[in-house]
Amino acid sequence: MNNTKRILLFGFALFAGFFGAGNLILPPLLGYNSGPDWWLVAIGFLITTTVIPFLSLFGHAKLQGTMLEFGNKVSPLFSLIYCIVMYLIIVALPAPRTAAVTHEMAIAPIFGTSAIWTSLVYFSLVFLFVINRSKALNILGKYLTPIIVIMVLLIIILGLVSPTTGMNPSIFETPLVNGLLEGYQTYDALAGMVMGGVIIISLNKNNSFSYSEKKRIIAKSGFIAMFGLFIIYAGLISIGAFYNGEFPSDITRTDLLLGLAVKTLGNIGATFVSVLVGLACFTTAVAITVSIADFFEALFNNNHKVYVITSVICCLTGIIVGSYEVGFIIDIALPALMLIYPISIVLIILNILPDKYASAIIFRLVVIITLIFSIPDFLQYLLPKDTLKPVTDNLPLAGLNLGWVLPAIIAFIIGNLITKIKPRLDS
Repeated sequence: MNNTKRILLFGFALFAGFFGAGNLILPPLLGYNSGPDWWLVAIGFLITTTVIPFLSLFGHAKLQGTMLEFGNKVSPLFSLIYCIVMYLIIVALPAPRTAAVTHEMAIAPIFGTSAIWTSLVYFSLVFLFVINRSKALNILGKYLTPIIVIMVLLIIILGLVSPTTGMNPSIFETPLVNGLLEGYQTYDALAGMVMGGVIIISLNKNNSFSYSEKKRIIAKSGFIAMFGLFIIYAGLISIGAFYNGEFPSDITRTDLLLGLAVKTLGNIGATFVSVLVGLACFTTAVAITVSIADFFEALFNNNHKVYVITSVICCLTGIIVGSYEVGFIIDIALPALMLIYPISIVLIILNILPDKYASAIIFRLVVIITLIFSIPDFLQYLLPKDTLKPVTDNLPLAGLNLGWVLPAIIAFIIGNLITKIKPRLDS
């Protein structure tokens, strides 16, 4: 296989791994709620769903190891704990959510079966794909992803050219920030750190690639995946906004996507979207499970039994959590995302910077500060309302759930100034 073909294959496989349940159901409701401000929401959403994930793939291109490499400069122990916590979150929330969305949009409307049966069959099929790992990326890249792309683009194009009624005004006070934070729910930044590892492992199985070749393949395949996501996210947000006058104010995410499909494609639209949702969710569940099993297999000296055991645990967890409603899974994810996302963003950015600006001391300082100032965002979803109001009122951007941003930037600047000035003073 030549490198061009390999880049396209990995690019489509990455896209399929990223593009799952949240990527389909979140953008339309964002557009619906933002109305004329949809473009501001889109900018915020695209920062956390395409820009930062793309940077995470660049981090993998530079590090060319497992996800442990992202946090090793803080300390190996921190990196291990961080990776385990992240994988626990991914196993317990986004992977099962793919089954829940598939049930609500594709299975329940047609067959009326219970969610537990959908989840059981769904993750049994996921397991079959995962234990045939060598074939999984080929199937995702060659067959399923092109079908998904064609289906979504058809809905978007027909939605943009069809006449609509006037738009309702935005319900957001800070649409750009609302879009940025809603992007957390796609898990795309975390997926970038996870999926990049899958590509590295796949390339390492072929020992003929040099460091620079692997770097180029990862960067180019990452661009293909992120460009595809960019087009689809912007399209789904825009048609959600253009049609927001045609749906009730209390419409759910899944019902809105189904409604948009019916508006653009007619009665066949619901069936069309059901197939789309099932494919998109399934590819993501397979990619997530493969990446987690890869990580633990590498952690235990490439013991294949660990790969199989991890896959079983992931699928069993998916069966249980995936039987709950989509809204419930999204709601319980918020506290965890408010804590893990800021640390992940900081690790991604630090790892792509030149080493002279991101020494081990800088890593430790910025990550510790980010963790401390993320705690209020985490706790506000667990404590009674207004408990932390004195903190959020006095901490810049805390009211927007971004209280960690300025402290992290200040820590980075001061840390670099000290490390540059101290040697001169000592001399």
